[in-house]
Amino acid sequence: MQKTIIEIVDNLNVDGVYKELTDPKSGGICVFVGTVRDFTNNEEVVSLEFETYKAMALKEMQKIVDQAMVKWNLNKVVMRHAVGVKEVEEPVVIIGVSSGHRDACFAACRFMIDTLKETVPIWKKEVFKNKTVWVSAHP
Repeated sequence: MQKTIIEIVDNLNVDGVYKELTDPKSGGICVFVGTVRDFTNNEEVVSLEFETYKAMALKEMQKIVDQAMVKWNLNKVVMRHAVGVKEVEEPVVIIGVSSGHRDACFAACRFMIDTLKETVPIWKKEVFKNKTVWVSAHP
């Protein structure tokens, strides 16, 4: 039984995440899906483009998952982030957890997405109608 799935992929498929997270010991499953929205700061978004240093990103993602597994006694975790060009409404990140109780699920899911955005070397370029801007200058 695989307890953790950590991946950087070209395209995300959200359909199978529930099955990846089910576990007889789990009374709660939480899944966060981050998608491309159509406006940022009152400007129309055409697309987003994500780049990463994959080996380092996966290493940092593993640290986050390891922390969450211990702190919230999680049964299973899925952490996937997409790279490449993504259109409006397309998913770009999936964070999923299962645990014995819902409180742990919610807390772990929030911690994992927030920490991923802060520490994992994945860079985002926003493509607007009239300009292109790199954001997420960290880490």
